[in-house]
This record gives sequence, structure tokens and C-alpha cells, in this order.
Amino acid sequence: MNRIELVEVSPRDGLQNEPRTLATEDKLELIRRAIAAGARRLEVASFVHPEKVPQMADAEAVVACLPRGAARYVGLVLNKRGALRALETAVDEIGLVCAASDTFGMRNQGMDAQASLDMACDVLRFCQEQGRPAQATIAVAFGCPFEGAVDPARVVAMARRIAAAGSIEVAIADTIGIARPGEVEVLAVQVADAIAPLPLRVHFHDTRGMGVANVMAAVRAGAVTVDAAIGGTGGCPFAPGAAGNVASEDVAYALGDAMPVDIVQLVEAAGWLNAKLGRDRTSAIARALGAAR
Repeated sequence: MNRIELVEVSPRDGLQNEPRTLATEDKLELIRRAIAAGARRLEVASFVHPEKVPQMADAEAVVACLPRGAARYVGLVLNKRGALRALETAVDEIGLVCAASDTFGMRNQGMDAQASLDMACDVLRFCQEQGRPAQATIAVAFGCPFEGAVDPARVVAMARRIAAAGSIEVAIADTIGIARPGEVEVLAVQVADAIAPLPLRVHFHDTRGMGVANVMAAVRAGAVTVDAAIGGTGGCPFAPGAAGNVASEDVAYALGDAMPVDIVQLVEAAGWLNAKLGRDRTSAIARALGAAR
């Protein structure tokens, strides 16, 4: 198996929907722990309105204090206003999101699927003009909490447009954790073919316990980059009871040598993070290592 890149998303997606807000220094400690475990690309902040997402209100402060040269840092934006904020910082890369369903797009970004795609493509081109790499994720690519099933052909067409707009990669996200491995493999093949030679990234939530299986299916289909969060933190506010992102330590164990990170350090970081967040959910690998000790 070829090497698979980890994008550690716990500092952003892992924290964004947790009820407890971490102090800036704690976010920086989480990032330091992830880097020490081997993460070399991290989603560290979201440049959104602080009243809507108070957990991300210190985005600029976090980026200003990051250890430079230790990893590549991604800042998420939802529109051009957010991109302008991000471009004022030293974040290495801009991440965008567009929705594969109209209702989800309206609830999250105030625009339907077509408008969110148009916006993402415009901002991708703008970032390219500014000399800053950028990429886009297609949210609810496997199913929407409001509209149900999403047409795979729509996702593939969106991916083609994102690729043509200058994205450095294209990601497909199972935002509510509804996907099954079989359908993941089929869609991942179609998207990978549509955007070649650009790399395919995937983002899974573990709501139904399928996160790791879906990662493996996507990798078989050609995905080369996987989003994951230490401790399985996070979750989608539109999926009640969602268990959060697929855990980095579980993904690393499943991929073995293909993802060269230190699983023990990831588990230790997960324990530290759980204590800070006051949560008691643990990943499968954390439970197994705990039992072994």
C-alpha cells in the first residue's frame, strides 16, 4: 500500500462542535502533541463569525503562535470574507467547503448547492491569484440529514468544477456519518477518475461505526489523504448522537505502515484532550491499549 497522508482535524473540526471551548494555549498544546505524534498537515482553525462558532473565535491568535516549519497548517473558510481573514495570517493553505445538497448549504452557508459551488470556485481562483494554495471539500457527499440520498453524479460534477478552478486536491465528506463501505468505494473511484491527476482526500464521521471501514474502502479506490481527529472528537450538529470524526489513532492502526505516525502518542493525546473537553468517549484503539495495560 502507498503512503497515506493524515490531515489531523482535531484542532478545528474536532473542537468546533464540542460544547466546551478550549483556551488558545490548550489548542496550541493539542497541535504540538499531534505534531509530536507525526502529523505533518493539520487543520488548525476556522475563519468564521465568532458569534456563530465561538470555539473558533481565536483563529488568528492560534495561527500566530503555531510552531513554524513543523507542519503544514490549513485554515477553513466558508466564503470570501473568511478567505480574506485567513490570507492576512501565515496559514499555509486555505480550505473551502461546498454542499452537495441545497438545504444543507442553506443551513450552513446561507446558499444553495449551486451557489456554494460557485463561491468555492471563485475563492479557489482568488487564493491562487494571491499565491496561497487552496482546496475544497464537498460536504454531505453521501447523504444529507434534510434531503436524504445525494446523487453521485452531482458530486462527481462538482468535483470536476473544483478541480478546474485550481484546487490542489478535492475532498468528499460523509458529514453525518451515513455512508457504507461499498458506496464509498464506488463514489471514490468515480471522483478520483474525474479529478485525475489531482489527489483525492476523504473525510468520514463515525456516527454508525463505519468510519474506519469507509477509510479503507476509499483508500482501495484511490484516496491518498484522510482527515481524522485525535480521540474521535467533533461531530455534526445535524446528526444527533453522532460519535464525531473517525479517530486518528484508529485510522493509523488500520493503515499500519502506510500512515507512519506514533499511535501510542496519539492515544495519549486523546486522553489529554478528553480530559480538557470533559468527554468520556474513547476510540477503539484507546480502549484496547487501556485494557492491555
